[in-house]
Amino acid sequence: MPPVELTAADWTVLIAYLAGIAALGLAAGRKVKGSEGYFLAGRVFSKWLMIGQSFATGTRAEMPVALAGAVQSLGASAIWLQWKNLFATPFYWLMAPVYRRMKRTTLAEIVEDRYGPWMGACYTAFALIFFTLNMASMLKGAGKVISQATGGGIEVNHTILAMTAVFVLYSVTGGLRAAVWTEVLQGFLILSLSFLLIPLGWGMVGGLGGMKASLAPHMFSLSTPQGIGPWFIFMLTLNGLIGIVAQPHMVAVAGTGRDERACRTGFTYGNFVKRFCTIGWAVVGLMVAAMFAQGKAGVPALKEAEDAFGFACRQLLFSGGTGLMIACVLAANMAGCSTFQVNSGALFTRGLYQRYWAPGRGDEHYTRVGRWSGALITAASLLYAMFFIDRVLYSFLLTETMATYVGIAVMGGFLWRRGNRWGASAGVATAFVVNFALYARMGKRLDHWDPDVFLAALASGSLVFVVLSLLTKPEPQERTEGFQTRLSDGPRLIF
Repeated sequence: MPPVELTAADWTVLIAYLAGIAALGLAAGRKVKGSEGYFLAGRVFSKWLMIGQSFATGTRAEMPVALAGAVQSLGASAIWLQWKNLFATPFYWLMAPVYRRMKRTTLAEIVEDRYGPWMGACYTAFALIFFTLNMASMLKGAGKVISQATGGGIEVNHTILAMTAVFVLYSVTGGLRAAVWTEVLQGFLILSLSFLLIPLGWGMVGGLGGMKASLAPHMFSLSTPQGIGPWFIFMLTLNGLIGIVAQPHMVAVAGTGRDERACRTGFTYGNFVKRFCTIGWAVVGLMVAAMFAQGKAGVPALKEAEDAFGFACRQLLFSGGTGLMIACVLAANMAGCSTFQVNSGALFTRGLYQRYWAPGRGDEHYTRVGRWSGALITAASLLYAMFFIDRVLYSFLLTETMATYVGIAVMGGFLWRRGNRWGASAGVATAFVVNFALYARMGKRLDHWDPDVFLAALASGSLVFVVLSLLTKPEPQERTEGFQTRLSDGPRLIF
């Protein structure tokens, strides 16, 4: 695969993007005051900023990498790997206000309100692992696209290092405010990333007719008995619905609007825009499959399926277009990584440092700890991305499923008064043990995903949660009533 030389136009687009986004982030961060301003930007975002934040945080470069590769090898039914939250998205209208009315900085604090301090600490540990793995997947996904798009001209790890340096700079300075304002701009680039390649490759493969003539019929089916069928889709939907409740960035992404209406609108519609972009990634995967079927690829096969999106970039883009695509890929990742960095700093500072190691310090001290702890966690993600990730898709599904098992405790705490810390902790632990034990017995990687294994683990954990909660003492009444009062404080959760 000969390297692709970036033209002057490509470098101009790329440098302008990096300089512009860094300047915007630093300018937005000048208004940050105190830990509340750094971690949550004062909860003052409009519905449009909330839409931009929700869309850009939830739409990342590893997603088109993983999905285009899956569609190229499995067919259109692989779109459910990203559409797994499609049927759950309307419920976001109900969920979003909950995170705002709890008036907490992190989800770990909400877990502590419900189950007590040590459960809050356990959630913090999970959340830091979640952020580390997710940021690593995002960085690796961007590196793979850009390396493939340039024919290896830009190495994967060089991309990872460059993009990390830029988003860490403005995130350390400006916190969530800088992250959200840059996400609004980067949202437009993510839309470009999703659909730029389609008109460039449509004619090459003969449009829809050409693709249908060269590919097997099952490649266009949204459900295939041998691959991703109704059962697989249903389990993915269940995974997404429970998991989204427990993902540690939900307070920042869904609960920082100026009012509950802004939170509802931003979280729901921002995610619907993401579902729309998914169609573009799937079409790119089908076009790459058709290019190989029609003998227009120039090579016999891809080294791995996840090279499909970057391969399409290399084959189809024009002078300046490669630079634009690289900027779009960087935008898709830097937007999410910036939010995750700020959130991981908040979790470490509020959940561990302030509570157990250095209570009673000034707000300025905690803000400083939040800035640099988030940067250090990002550094751990960078190392994991560079040296340990094999397949981006597997890493993505692993973190999503981890959140679902933790969701046994989080969603159970929201919905069932009688649930207690003993049932919650045992239920989550059971789900993890069953999940990894079954994959080990099957000889699969621990980041593999199978719907039957997922159901067995989720059902086992949920059963243990219910039974053990009933067999042990309930949470103290004052804790349960205080949590329910906070949860119910505000307008009713109705459409």
